[in-house]
Amino acid sequence: MIDKTAAAPRIHSTAIVEPGVEIGAGTAVWDNVHIRGPSVVGHDCIVGEKTYIAYGVRIGDFVKINAQVYICTGVTIEDQVMIAAGVIFTNDRYPRAFDESGGLAGSGPNHDTLSTTVGRGATIGAGACIGPGLTIGAYAMVGMGAVVVRDVAAHALVHGNPARRRGYVCICGHPLPDLKGLATAEQTRCQRCSRSFAVRAESGVLRPLFASTSPSP
Repeated sequence: MIDKTAAAPRIHSTAIVEPGVEIGAGTAVWDNVHIRGPSVVGHDCIVGEKTYIAYGVRIGDFVKINAQVYICTGVTIEDQVMIAAGVIFTNDRYPRAFDESGGLAGSGPNHDTLSTTVGRGATIGAGACIGPGLTIGAYAMVGMGAVVVRDVAAHALVHGNPARRRGYVCICGHPLPDLKGLATAEQTRCQRCSRSFAVRAESGVLRPLFASTSPSP
């Protein structure tokens, strides 16, 4: 079902949008995209060329998906997320082509299918591979080519194979200073956008805490 209220979504003539797909107003779906139903794509999104979105996927509003992205069953993408070109999501830790009887395994979800959530405002860099059953926290930044095999904390900057935390980023995406040097400050600001944040220890790990998504005056 395509939402035709307000600014209707723009669907390229070569895109395949199956029955049961819901697409919000103002969303652009580019050439050779394949979206399987049932699934949901929110309003004012961009789905880049040759991207595949499986059934059961839920995508929020203001999401930017670049070209040739593979989003499998079990993935939820919250609002304002950016997924760069060539990102691959996975949903099974131990996949096989055959089932218990030795025949070809079905393609549908089963007890081994794991769910992944990408939190609000997060960015996943080009060519990253996201393992199954993970949570990528709000406003996290995953570097290009990263292989993510464990959860990513909110605002964390991770890259490498396997991806490891290298620091933290602001809501605007700019890297934050070393939190150890800020641990005694009641509040500090991002050097780029002037948003204010505090430093808090959670389970012995220092993390930035933003009170607002808006820049400070």
